[in-house]
Amino acid sequence: MRTAILASGRGSNLEALIKASESGSLPIEIVAVGSDQLGAAALERAKEVGISTRVFPVGDYPHRQAQEEDLLIWMRENQVELLLLAGYMRVLGPKFLRQANFPVMNIHPSLLPAFPGLHAQRQALEYGVKVSGCTVHFVDEGLDSGPIILQEAVSVLPGDTEESLAQRILEVEHRLYPEAVRRFVSGKVERTGRRVQILQQEGLE
Repeated sequence: MRTAILASGRGSNLEALIKASESGSLPIEIVAVGSDQLGAAALERAKEVGISTRVFPVGDYPHRQAQEEDLLIWMRENQVELLLLAGYMRVLGPKFLRQANFPVMNIHPSLLPAFPGLHAQRQALEYGVKVSGCTVHFVDEGLDSGPIILQEAVSVLPGDTEESLAQRILEVEHRLYPEAVRRFVSGKVERTGRRVQILQQEGLE
């Protein structure tokens, strides 16, 4: 499945997806990586392995819709069949999502619907939860509100800081995101409205 990835930062989830794709465990072809940040480390990682990259700085456009129109054109040029958000720090607008003829997936560092938006780990610590985690979900027009595909819990330890909790959740993200994408492109994800069912392979419980 021809896949584009959008990232704004260092690209650690991008790295995990590239490695899974290169190993053959994830049946996607990453054809393009884009960013809204000129200096994003994710772009350099993509270039290192020969993936086409492009930057869409928000300041270069008169409004968000113009930037998203450019994004759509770029994805159509690359014949994208799946879009993955990997630390992309902008919310895609309703018009973009309506016009996209491909599914969009994201990973978020909390057990949604708890703690959507920015600084999810800080929110979790301030609230005093004992368990946090991460969620892979389809993207809809809300903020981290799309149908949930996979989740995994991470315990919050007594001495945790925002950074230590974030690092442990990130380690799980690097495994969970490729797994969710693998199940989706293998036809093991069935979506009915907001409910997502993970279909089991024959012979497996």
